[in-house]
Amino acid sequence: MGDNEFNFVKEAFDTNWIAPLGPHVNGFEHDLEEFTGSKYAAALSSGTAALHLALIMLGIGPGDEVICQSFTFSATANPIVYLGALPVFIDSEPETWNMDPELLEQAIKDGIAKGKKPKAIVPVHLYGMPAKIEQIMAIANRYDIPVIEDAAEALGSTINGKAAGTFGVMGILSFNGNKIITTSGGGALISDEEKFITQSRFLATQARDNAPHYQHSQIGYNYRMSNVCAGIGRGQMQVLADRVNQRRKVYEYYVANLSNLPGITFLPEPDGYFSNRWLTTILVDPEKANGIDREAIRISLEKENIESRPLWKPMHLQPVFQKYSSYINGISEQLFNTGLCLPSGSNLTENDLNRVVNNIKLNY
Repeated sequence: MGDNEFNFVKEAFDTNWIAPLGPHVNGFEHDLEEFTGSKYAAALSSGTAALHLALIMLGIGPGDEVICQSFTFSATANPIVYLGALPVFIDSEPETWNMDPELLEQAIKDGIAKGKKPKAIVPVHLYGMPAKIEQIMAIANRYDIPVIEDAAEALGSTINGKAAGTFGVMGILSFNGNKIITTSGGGALISDEEKFITQSRFLATQARDNAPHYQHSQIGYNYRMSNVCAGIGRGQMQVLADRVNQRRKVYEYYVANLSNLPGITFLPEPDGYFSNRWLTTILVDPEKANGIDREAIRISLEKENIESRPLWKPMHLQPVFQKYSSYINGISEQLFNTGLCLPSGSNLTENDLNRVVNNIKLNY
C-alpha cells in the first residue's frame, strides 16, 4: 500500500458510501482510462468477471469455439467453459512465451474448414510481457474474429508506447492481491467501444431494466466493484508507475547477479516492448547447470522459507481441459518443466534479494 489508499477509504466511510458503485468507482475508472489510453473502463469484482462479461457480449454460447492461450492461469479459460463454449488451446512462441501467431492462424483455418469459425481469440500478456499482439491482431482482422486481451498481469506494459489490453476490442485487467496494484480483489474491462462498457456495467449490476420496480429481461451478474475497493484502487493508481519501476529493478538485480551462472536464462524484452516485470522468471537448463534443475533450486529456497514457484502448467496439460482441442509445439511444456518464478514483490529489500541470490548460488 502507498500513503493515499487509507485517505480514499476513509472518505468512503466518512460519506457512508460503502456499497457497490459510488464516486470512487467513477474516479477509479477515469484513472484507468487516463493511464491505459483506453476510452472507456468498467471497474468489476475480478478479472475473471471481466472476461466472462466480454465473452457474453460477443455472443459466445454453447458449442462455440474460442481460441485461448494455453500457457496461462486457468482463469483465462474458465469463463469460456462457463458459457458452454469450447476452448481451443494455442501453444507459445519463444520470444515472449505467449500465443504463437502461426499456430493461431492454423487453428483458425482448421476451424473454418470444418465449418466452425472461432468466435473469439483470447491471447495473454503473461508475467507482464506483452504478446505478439500486432501479429495476432493482423491475423484476427484478416479473418474478422474479435480479440479479447487478457492483460491481467500486464498493467503498465506497452508495445511501442501502446498499452497492453488496448489492441483488441476489449481488454481485461486484474487487481487481485498478487497483482502489480491491488484493490484486494477486483478487475476491470477496458475498451474503445462505449457500447461494450455500457453493457458490461448493466450486466454486472444484475441486468436491472430501467423501471421503478425490479424488472429483468436478461440474466445479470453481481460483478461490480465496491466503492471501498475502488478507493484502494485510486490510491494504488497514484503509485503504479513506482510499482512498475520497483518490479523492473527487481528483475535487473536478478539479471545482474544470476545471469552469469551456467544454465540460467531470463526473458528479454523484444524491440519496442516494455514489460512491467510483474514476476521475474528464470529458465534452468540442467545440461548447462552441472545437473542442477529447477526443482533443486525451488526446494533449496523453500528450505530457507523463500517461496518460489514453477511457471504456469499449460492448460492443455490440465486434467480439467485435456478433452479440448489444442495446437502444440512443445514450448509451453518445456517452459513449465524448466521455469521458476522468483520472489518479485514491490517491497523486497536488497537484503531480501541477496538472500534469494545467495541461496541459488549455493546450489552451484
